[in-house]
Amino acid sequence: MLEALLSADNAMVLAILVLGLPRTEQRKALRYGIVGAFTFRIAATLLAVYLKDIQFVLLIGAAYLLWLPFQHFTGHTEGTDRRAPRPATSWLGLSPFWSTVAKVELTDIVFAIDSILVAVALSDKTWVIVTGGLLGVIAMRAVIGQLLALVTRYPTLVDGAFVIIGWVAIKLIFEFLHSAGWVHFEIPKWLSLGLIVAIFAVSMFLARRRDAPTVGPSGSA
Repeated sequence: MLEALLSADNAMVLAILVLGLPRTEQRKALRYGIVGAFTFRIAATLLAVYLKDIQFVLLIGAAYLLWLPFQHFTGHTEGTDRRAPRPATSWLGLSPFWSTVAKVELTDIVFAIDSILVAVALSDKTWVIVTGGLLGVIAMRAVIGQLLALVTRYPTLVDGAFVIIGWVAIKLIFEFLHSAGWVHFEIPKWLSLGLIVAIFAVSMFLARRRDAPTVGPSGSA
């Protein structure tokens, strides 16, 4: 249950990553991504005792996630709609499709480290942590499908999604600083999830108003 609740921010990030692909390829990219996610969740669980020593990955992931909203809100030329999905581009010599799959995999790694550290704090049984983590990945993929449908129907939600991504990045930075002992304040999980829900609710309200179909005098849209 905890993994499913914590997957809300993960799902939003991954939904945005695949949004630039043609609709027929979006779910395919996520299907390939889930195989890697399962594999890494199991490996991360078995190596959980060492994860505290590589938490700098959270900082790298946070930097990448901060770059995404910065690019979204500032990287569009005048006259273009920033809410329109940017076509997926090649990365590291890969095709746009496989570049997107690679980004999904790398993002899964960052979130896996974050989630496994939470799970280890709840149980010391490997099978419990692995099972919970894998069920969390399945829940995340189910949520992504719903998010993709909503974003397609209400493009204004894209802005809210990038605000959530920015918040996730800030949360990861605080978690890294807290684990390193540099700050003593830890963001409660309920506060993080509550803020995500609030941002999404406000974004949904604005999106329904902005993206509602216009009805003419004859009653037709």
